[in-house]
Amino acid sequence: MDASRQGYVRRVGLFSGVMLVIGGIIGSGIFLNPAIVAQRVGTPGLTLGVWALGGGVALIGAFVYGELGQRIPKAGGSYVYLRDAFGPLPAFLNAWGLMWVIATGAIAAVAVTFAHYTLALTGLGAGFRLPLAVGAIVLLTGINWVGVRPGALTQNVFTVLKLLALAVLVGAGLLLADPLAARSLPTTPAAPGSIVLAVGAALVPVLFSYGGWQQTNFVAEELVAPERNLPRALLLGVIGVVTVYLLANVTYLRTLGPAGLAASSAPAADALGQLLGPVGRSFITAGVALSTFGFLNLVILVSPRVYHAMAADGLFFPRLARLHPRFHTPTAALSFQAAWAILLTCTGTYGELLDAVVFADWLVFGSTAATLFVYRARERRGLVPRVGYRVPGHPFTTLLFIAAAGYVVVGAVVSNPMNALRGAVLMATGVPVYLFWRRRGARAESVTVGPDVVGGGS
Repeated sequence: MDASRQGYVRRVGLFSGVMLVIGGIIGSGIFLNPAIVAQRVGTPGLTLGVWALGGGVALIGAFVYGELGQRIPKAGGSYVYLRDAFGPLPAFLNAWGLMWVIATGAIAAVAVTFAHYTLALTGLGAGFRLPLAVGAIVLLTGINWVGVRPGALTQNVFTVLKLLALAVLVGAGLLLADPLAARSLPTTPAAPGSIVLAVGAALVPVLFSYGGWQQTNFVAEELVAPERNLPRALLLGVIGVVTVYLLANVTYLRTLGPAGLAASSAPAADALGQLLGPVGRSFITAGVALSTFGFLNLVILVSPRVYHAMAADGLFFPRLARLHPRFHTPTAALSFQAAWAILLTCTGTYGELLDAVVFADWLVFGSTAATLFVYRARERRGLVPRVGYRVPGHPFTTLLFIAAAGYVVVGAVVSNPMNALRGAVLMATGVPVYLFWRRRGARAESVTVGPDVVGGGS
């Protein structure tokens, strides 16, 4: 066997898997998005209720991805499930969007966010923002180049640090805040007839804040005992995030009150600043910088596994289908991703691109969940073996998750139809590319098979 085509090595344990799940969900959203939720629902009960509801949806998603991961513990996650259930085209379009916009655009955006908070913390001038963002991408790409273990270790460290930062925030809020003072502030509750609409509108940013657990499935082939540890990592990670998110919102409400939270542009900084003064604000600034750096590492680590799977299917440049003979990492895919993400960072085009495909993540979530019905049908016909880990309440819970994903997609389309149209066009550009690689693969196969059929040789 060609050493460059050897498979992945299982070096990621359960703890690292849980850290990947948590690190893939918690970015900067919990430090900022609670203000949007409070604006839309207006009361403490509804604010916490929406975050709990979103957590329930995320937990169902973890159950779904846990069963899928146990069924097919291969690198690539959603790409593999969509390919096997619905065919190569939907899988390719998923990878296409991830490679050109969703993952690489997120890398650029998060790198710039990390640089922004780092500059605020250190006092460096704005001229350092771009070099710092690009440097972070290069550094983390290099770490993940030399093995999944260094990448996972980096993820563990920064996930633990972000959890410690949130623990300080929550602890200060629970111990030092005066809830009576916050409760005395005026509130703006939604009118009874509009509560359902308000909750629905608030659920969109909440679900976006909970997104990201699915990325751990991308590295399923590198997990130790993935059939057992992947479902556990997903459930433990999502439950941990739901707990942290609810406690953080309790802190915001106890400290700022619902009206103060709704009016805040940086609730975490305002809450800890009110409790601990300037030291608290600096601490949260450092916490957001650490959190975004960890999230950046997670996206850089896992996404190339999807490009590698796509290339291994003959649907992209063959070089991306190779693994490093020593490090067992998709180094060509990592390099390609870094180069494109750096270009997006330097040109500043990532914002518009991400806005255009903001609906794509949840479209993939819903479509991936739908593959479970295909696998269950094959199982009933005896075409695939029965797995021990199963989604509780299926098919009702799975349908609920698909409906939630559809709601987010429809909400994104209705709120900005032109953006959605641009995103759809952008994704559709992958169709001719897919056809090109399919034809090329078919020609290569016919050339290879032809001589064998006729006896071969000159």
